[in-house]
Formats: sequence, C-alpha cells, structure tokens
Amino acid sequence: MVSMPELSLELAVRLASCFFLGSIPFAVLAMKGTGVDIRKFGSGNPGFNNVLRFSKPRAVVTLVGDLGKGLLAIWLWQKPGDTIAVGWLYGLTSILGHCYSPFLKFNGGKGIATSAGVMVYLYPKLAPVSMLAYAALRLVGARRKWLEAGTISSLAAYALFVALLLVYEGPQPAFWGFLLLLFVAWRHKKNFQVLAGRSQPSRG
Repeated sequence: MVSMPELSLELAVRLASCFFLGSIPFAVLAMKGTGVDIRKFGSGNPGFNNVLRFSKPRAVVTLVGDLGKGLLAIWLWQKPGDTIAVGWLYGLTSILGHCYSPFLKFNGGKGIATSAGVMVYLYPKLAPVSMLAYAALRLVGARRKWLEAGTISSLAAYALFVALLLVYEGPQPAFWGFLLLLFVAWRHKKNFQVLAGRSQPSRG
C-alpha cells in the first residue's frame, strides 16, 4: 500500500513554495535582451529545446535553471525523517509549477528538465541510467529521422526509470515514478497526435 503524508499547514506552505520555485520561467529569462519572446518563437514551448534553436549558451542557462529548480525544491525543504512520499510531493509540485507557471498565465513547458532534477536528487544512482538512455535514443532518432524523436526518447527513458525504481527501490517509489510518467505523457498529448497522423509535426 502506498503511504501518503499527513496533510498539515506546514506541508501546504512548503508545497506552495515548491510550486513558486518551479514556476520561475528560465526559458523566458534566458532570452532577456534578445527581443525574442520564446513563447512566440519556434514551437512556442518555453523550454530547453526551443531556446536551443535560438542560442546554445542561452539553452544551457535554461537547462541548468529548469533542472536546478526541481532539485532545489526538494533540497530546500526535505528534512530528516521525511518519507519518500514527501520528497516526491515536493518534486512533483515544482514540476507542476514549471508546467503551469503563474508568470506565464498558467502555461509552461513540458516538465522534462525539471523532472530530471527531481529524479537526480531522489535517486542519484538510477537517474543517470535513464538520462544516458534518453541521450542514446535521441542520437539514434536524429540519425534515423524518427518522427517525434524527442517524445519517444523522453517517454522511453521515463519508462526505464520506473522499471529501475520497481526493481531496485520497490513498489512505492515506482508508484510515484509511474505518476510522473503519466503526467509527462499527458503533457506530450499533442506529440502523440502527430505520431497518430492527426496533426502537423511538432517543432518542440
């Protein structure tokens, strides 16, 4: 059975701060001074891949910021004695902040980099395996010109991460990882429509 943390005012305040931290739009901030609104450029997605179309250095700033806020949200608030569920809640709330940022009228990115930060903090031995799988699949997908290579690579890497959690950490961590996988898959629903031939190929 999955253990859920006891709700309290303190926990609610911590989760609210995680959401606020996650909502900082580093893709938009990285483009300051260029005169370009990343939400109206390329795919329109305020994330690393879209910024990369404009500038590699600015894309690195975006990646570090988005990954870092997922990691930092847990590091700031996790305390001795917290259950794994509490750590996951901090991380998932920061991801929600990224995807539904009040600074962007409750729009945002797809949560990949911020999720990676959460995964790295909670499971530093397992997360790199999934990241390497993602990188390898992106390379293969680029060479073979897969349609929606980014979506395929991301979701395959997340599925691998859930499998690793189940094998090495047990059912409860795998449950939280599976929730993350479902959310990320839902954020890529437009990409699935492209794969199904129902819309034009995504550029994000």
